[in-house]
Amino acid sequence: MTTQIVLIDDHKLFREGVKRILDFEASFEVVAEGDDGDTAVDLVEQHDPDVVLMDINMPNMNGVEATAELISRYPELKVIVLSIHDDENYVTHALKTGAQGYLLKEMDSDALIEAIKVVSEGGSYLHPKVTHNLVAEYRRLSETAENGQSFQTIEYRKPLHLLTRRECEVLQLLADGKSNRGVAESLYISEKTVKNHVSNILQKMNVNDRTQAVVTAIKNGWVEVL
Repeated sequence: MTTQIVLIDDHKLFREGVKRILDFEASFEVVAEGDDGDTAVDLVEQHDPDVVLMDINMPNMNGVEATAELISRYPELKVIVLSIHDDENYVTHALKTGAQGYLLKEMDSDALIEAIKVVSEGGSYLHPKVTHNLVAEYRRLSETAENGQSFQTIEYRKPLHLLTRRECEVLQLLADGKSNRGVAESLYISEKTVKNHVSNILQKMNVNDRTQAVVTAIKNGWVEVL
């Protein structure tokens, strides 16, 4: 199955670079390109893509506005926002409009490809740096849990009842905001091995993606958040 993609960004040079990366992936096809939110709406109507890569800062209708418009019309459409901003306010605003992914433009090609694959399969994907910031904000806002228990009194314990020791290490590094490459470098293992560990973690934790895994781990005290 080919994942059809519409690419929206008002910087032509950046857009061309992203397209060049996607063209090397046999399962991806960029079916259309545009440079603002209004064009994005028109192109989605014309091409019915699986995924839209959407720049957040554009003239006329910006990326967040365009995402909201598209999701209201096409609830099954997958949108990944591209941004230079790692502030949690930008991220949460984009996600609230219906985006399933949020990537920083400092991403590497592996992260871009992984994000599209994860989102096209129904998961969500946040740039590792964004995940770390959101976890920190979640911790700050969760000083008091719903049952009145202080968030800080949740005892940290590795989930060895569920995961292997190596998988616990990988989960901690995901919570620290590491990409697959970062995890691989930290543990001196290959990225392919990291991907296998992440896949096992998601299956054992019964979650769809690494973001859900990190949030679940934080709630249960399975990782340390500094």
